[in-house]
Amino acid sequence: MDDSKALKRLKDKLTKENLWIYIVKELAREPTYAYKVKVLLREKYNINVATVTVYTVLYRMEREGLITRIKGDDKVYKVTEKGLEQLNKALTFLKNITRMLELE
Repeated sequence: MDDSKALKRLKDKLTKENLWIYIVKELAREPTYAYKVKVLLREKYNINVATVTVYTVLYRMEREGLITRIKGDDKVYKVTEKGLEQLNKALTFLKNITRMLELE
C-alpha cells in the first residue's frame, strides 16, 4: 500500500524542512565540506535536496551559531556547543511527541 498524502507531508516536514537536525548530527561526527553534507544526506538518510538548499540551511545555521567554519579552512563546517545542545533538545522534543502519540 502506498503512503497517504498526510504521511508524505509528515516525512517531508521531518526531513527536508528540518535538515539542520541531520546536519548537526553529521558534523558532530566529523567536520566536513558543504557538498559532502549533501552527499551524506542522500546516502545515509535518503534525503535528496538541491545543493542550494543545503548551502542555504548551512548559512542559516551558521548565523544562529549552531555551526561554524574551521579557521584556516573556511569551507569546512563543524558543530558548536550550541548546535549540540539544540540537537539534544530537538531529540528530546521528538521523543516526547512520540511517547504522547503511541497507542496503548
